[in-house]
Amino acid sequence: MKYLLMIYGPDDWSETSTPEQEAAEMEAHDAFAAYLQGRGAAFSGEALHPSNTATTLRPSENGDGFMVTDGPFVELKENLGGFYIIEAADLDDAIEVAKHCPNDHGIEIRPVLEFDS
Repeated sequence: MKYLLMIYGPDDWSETSTPEQEAAEMEAHDAFAAYLQGRGAAFSGEALHPSNTATTLRPSENGDGFMVTDGPFVELKENLGGFYIIEAADLDDAIEVAKHCPNDHGIEIRPVLEFDS
């Protein structure tokens, strides 16, 4: 089963971190990728730009189109900073995998809804 690991953290991390902290973070994610490769299951992941670069699309109130607005839907202290999509046997296995993921603020684990083609 596929699970989405959503990694949350402060938006200003890249502005407030030192080059050494950024290098350590990259090393930690490289180690996590090696861990995932060692499991032999498919995975992918990406880092995201800060939430102030987001664009939100919502249905218009009258239902005849869409409203496009700058920024995220809600303002939070911690925002989605990156994600991994992993293969895991079940939720317990996904939790075990997430424990190895670099993270100082929180990871949301959510099963991916898969449709039969």
